[in-house]
Amino acid sequence: MAIQERAAGRRGLLRLAMALGLAFLVAGKLSPAQEMQSPAEQTLQPGAQNPPMPTTLTTVQGVVRNATTSAPLSRALVQIEGTEIALLTDGEGHFELAGVSVGPQIIRLRKPGFLDRPYATEDVGYQGDGPAHSVLVVAGMPELNFTLTPTSAIHGRIELSTGDPAQGIQITLLKQIVHNGRAVWAQNGSTKTNGSGSYRFAGLPAGVYALYTQPTLENEPATTAMAKGAKIVQNGYPTVFYPEAREFSGAARIRLKAGDQAEANLRLTLESFYMVKATVILPNGKPFAVKAFSGDIGEIFSPEPVLMAAVLDVSGRELVYKAEFNSATHSVEATLPDGTYTLLIAAARRGGPGFSGQVNSEAKTEKFWGFSELSVEGRAVANLKIPLSPQANWPIHLRAMRTNPQYGTIPHPELKDLVSVTATLAGDAPMSDTGADSLAEEMGPEVLDAISTGFSPHWIGTLVNDRSLCVDSFSAGGFNFAREPLKVALGASPPPMELTLRDDCAKLALTLPPALADFLPGEEPFYTVYVVPDFDTTADIPPMTVHPSSGATLTVDGLTPGSYHVYVFNEPVRLEYRNPAVMAALPTQGQQVTLSAGTTGNLMLEVPGR
Repeated sequence: MAIQERAAGRRGLLRLAMALGLAFLVAGKLSPAQEMQSPAEQTLQPGAQNPPMPTTLTTVQGVVRNATTSAPLSRALVQIEGTEIALLTDGEGHFELAGVSVGPQIIRLRKPGFLDRPYATEDVGYQGDGPAHSVLVVAGMPELNFTLTPTSAIHGRIELSTGDPAQGIQITLLKQIVHNGRAVWAQNGSTKTNGSGSYRFAGLPAGVYALYTQPTLENEPATTAMAKGAKIVQNGYPTVFYPEAREFSGAARIRLKAGDQAEANLRLTLESFYMVKATVILPNGKPFAVKAFSGDIGEIFSPEPVLMAAVLDVSGRELVYKAEFNSATHSVEATLPDGTYTLLIAAARRGGPGFSGQVNSEAKTEKFWGFSELSVEGRAVANLKIPLSPQANWPIHLRAMRTNPQYGTIPHPELKDLVSVTATLAGDAPMSDTGADSLAEEMGPEVLDAISTGFSPHWIGTLVNDRSLCVDSFSAGGFNFAREPLKVALGASPPPMELTLRDDCAKLALTLPPALADFLPGEEPFYTVYVVPDFDTTADIPPMTVHPSSGATLTVDGLTPGSYHVYVFNEPVRLEYRNPAVMAALPTQGQQVTLSAGTTGNLMLEVPGR
């Protein structure tokens, strides 16, 4: 069986965008006020006079079942967190834990081939087990009932047109996730075929997946650096999206329910790969001839110029074929099958004599870029010349609408402490291998340097880190960022962008019904809450968890005044709250609340099943 590996070796277009500065700030996290702690996470206040309490021990018992079949699960590990109290369930799924202290406890469940409840947030790295179970232990308490969900798997076999064993072919798995209220694609791991050409992705949660093979030459991978003396024509196997597509838009969607075992076989056809060479011309008219760079151009410290390259398809999305600088030939080289491509170049230099030959006294990083469209049609491509030009700034001007004049302008020395602007690849294009949004730089007082979003459609979002401020508007010419992704062609200039913040934000106090306000003996219920604006906005409001042990009321701050709908679920739910069709299909249309500027609204939550 092939061993599944976490995709981490390859930098996607978003990484190149980060290197160029063609990106936006990474999304922030929930403020502490929006994450309510479990009882086991609460501690006594320092300095408080708390008399010692006698410890009372009791026995906790219950049953663990299969969430899909309700059958009891044997040999499931049940453990009291922070203690050595743990055991495996018996043949009837029963467990009996002796010597457990009375009071709030955290219980974790584990069994190979099964997952506990998930997180409501579904980014890469949050695919496994979610929050543990918070239990109030008392003497004579009733039995606990837990469920674990069986994992799914995708397996298959690759055949080569030559009949040779398809050993060592790398396969990348993609998963559709919910990110900032929209369904997007992210890389979810990679593996290689074994000696018989078989592969397997195991331990997968239910969801929608796609997969593709990495390009492979007969003698060397097509995604590695050019070897010295590489041939102009080589044979190899191009990238194929299951079952037989050359582009991601044609990939089959593999839909897995809990416990499904899907088979996905591929057949790869041997084709000719041709050498593509390009000379990069610096702004001073000289060819680039120093060195390549494998890191982030935006973080270089050497005064020597560095270069990165990427191969794009006709729509501007990065392909897995790699282009690299060959120091022996002083050219950028790639080995590609027949097709139409764009070769994108990024170069930078920090301090010292710049590309123009002048000294950059402030030791800032100079950034340049260029591109060339090309077609490979049965022969090598040579004598390409790609001139570099300065990377133009794409400023986002920040403006604060102040109701209190004593605050003056934006009071933060670093904009990253104030607001995060995110850019997420839209449509049929996977995110980077980290699943993260891209990063921008601060250009000056009250100005973010977005420079570019790359050359694929991007959804634009904002998250205000200072909860005393909220989003008023985000204007960019005729673009409505809340409804359509930003798309800018290669070489084009962006529309003027202005992000306006306001300080008369509203708050919303969410309260559990009185019957649920107390933490009763047994497992504590918890609820996933979404606060969804009824108006167009780029503001992102992550899902929140409400549970009785940390207080019956959760106050959400930093909200733009206006009308909202609040949705409550009694389990973790990954909600596409920016998809009108998904929202219309919900069994409940939520609770509407209107928030006025500078005030705190109150809402008693309508809990499902109560």
